[in-house]
Amino acid sequence: MKLILPWKILKKKGVLGINQRNASYILPLNKRKYYPLVDDKLATKNLAIKYGIAVPKLYGVIEIYKQLENFDKIISKHDDFVIKPRRGSQGHGILVIAGRRKEKFIKPDDTLWSIDDIKYHVINILSGVYSLGGVPDSAMMEYRVKPSKFFNNITFKGVPDIRIIVFKGIPVMAMLRLPTSKSDGKANLHQGAVGVGVNITNGVTTSAVIGNEVVDEHPDTGNKLINLELPMWDECLKISSKCFDFTNLQYVGVDIVIDEDLGPLVLELNARPGLNIQLANLRGLNSRLKTINNLLKIPMEVAERIKLTRELFC
Repeated sequence: MKLILPWKILKKKGVLGINQRNASYILPLNKRKYYPLVDDKLATKNLAIKYGIAVPKLYGVIEIYKQLENFDKIISKHDDFVIKPRRGSQGHGILVIAGRRKEKFIKPDDTLWSIDDIKYHVINILSGVYSLGGVPDSAMMEYRVKPSKFFNNITFKGVPDIRIIVFKGIPVMAMLRLPTSKSDGKANLHQGAVGVGVNITNGVTTSAVIGNEVVDEHPDTGNKLINLELPMWDECLKISSKCFDFTNLQYVGVDIVIDEDLGPLVLELNARPGLNIQLANLRGLNSRLKTINNLLKIPMEVAERIKLTRELFC
């Protein structure tokens, strides 16, 4: 089933627009001094570890061109890995290596890269091609997530992730992002991934979109995407709520992956999370954010905040 989603339907469902998001939530509640904690993926990783939140293991960081001399040594022990810009956005510049074939490296789409191809990509990262504002950047090399087998039939090659919007420490809306052939195996909605709405209280999928088209199955696998219960949902909610405690950001997007062996891992945080999560859920954020704003008190304990999520949005 495919259906173009008209804006008038979204408006009736209380969809939050970008101007309202910025004026009512981002600018007054997210102090800019805390932005570096989430815009810098290395800083985010280090803080998460400090607060006992699991993240993909870091293999190494290339900060200047001269350090490329050590690149071969860094990756020599790993057949698969991920290279990403330290200050990238919207998934740009992320290179996933799934294995090796003799002297070549294999991407998830089975294309082959030489060591020189990879080094050239790192040079682009250092030059700021993918960074926020185009400023010089660093390249991070880290563990490649092995997705839970739960996702085998509903994704195309890449790693699915879960985006949870957290407001004042309370998870308010969630979606699953599924890679497609069009998105080159990346869980990026702007590049053609599927956005799947998730019931925030129980982790059951409710709806799905590609762009502004409503769908009910994955375009590559043909398998249904609705009424699936995501694994380890309680843990995902707890992790997302904990991220509020160390970022001091009142409105934050938390991106989580579920590894087959390691369970939920935080990939990154976002102080200005996009609003496509509303399309995936076929409902707006407005009423949920207003409900939390009207609360007289927000619990300090994570467990109590999760309990509130289930009471308010059941």
